Amino acid sequence: MTITRRFMAAALALSVGAAGLPALAQDITQQLSNESVIETIKKRGVIKIGLSIFKPWSMRDLNGELVGFELDVGRKLAEDMGVEVEFVPTSWDGIIPALVSGNFDTIISGMTITPQRNLTVNFTIPYAYSGMTILANTAMTEGFTLEDYNSADVTFAARRGATPATVIAEMFPKAELLLFDEDGASTQEVLNGNAHATMMSEPSPSDEARANPDVLSVPFSEAFRAGGEGFAIRKGDPDALAFFNSWITASANTGWLKERHDYWFRGNEWADMVAE
Repeated sequence: MTITRRFMAAALALSVGAAGLPALAQDITQQLSNESVIETIKKRGVIKIGLSIFKPWSMRDLNGELVGFELDVGRKLAEDMGVEVEFVPTSWDGIIPALVSGNFDTIISGMTITPQRNLTVNFTIPYAYSGMTILANTAMTEGFTLEDYNSADVTFAARRGATPATVIAEMFPKAELLLFDEDGASTQEVLNGNAHATMMSEPSPSDEARANPDVLSVPFSEAFRAGGEGFAIRKGDPDALAFFNSWITASANTGWLKERHDYWFRGNEWADMVAE
């Protein structure tokens, strides 16, 4: 075969291959779409949402039923998808592994978007924003500056695996850090005088200080590491990311997300629904 014929044969092969690329790309796109958790949810008729219990994101009311901002978000999301909703309470330190393992379809649990978490899961755009403040035992920390909390003589309490635990360790590396499964246990340690302080997302610290004015206080007005919270989903699912992002955008544009967030975070009309 002459060089010219070889060149023509090669060009023809490339041409045939190139012609098949759009079809191949379409097949890959269709496969990804079919494998999306969105399709699983539609076929199942139920969206499974992982969450951890912490006020006022998600709580148990006096009858033991789940209530809170996340519950409103999850129920509205399911309604708009035309499916039922199943909430799966999960300990915070195991919630990401549980998502990756397929125990539920998404995490909607006030999870702050961080690069470290993004190594394991993907996040939607934020659906809420919050900042953290210090909740202190007033008598034990009287006269403390922020720098005084960074001492080996100071003990913090925090929820295991949550963002405040990470921030406390970074901001106050000399302090002792006690870890618990729930924010309530951390607060109780401060109330009992077993810890000088804890750190939580607002409005929980301010609510606790108002409920226990003789013991607890929020000593600094500064909110630390204010950032956005997103839904977490398994990696490799662009359809789910696109749908959840569009739902968050639409819910924000109508004012629904703000109205629900203000109800749970800026008011206390719901306080009688849950145990103190």
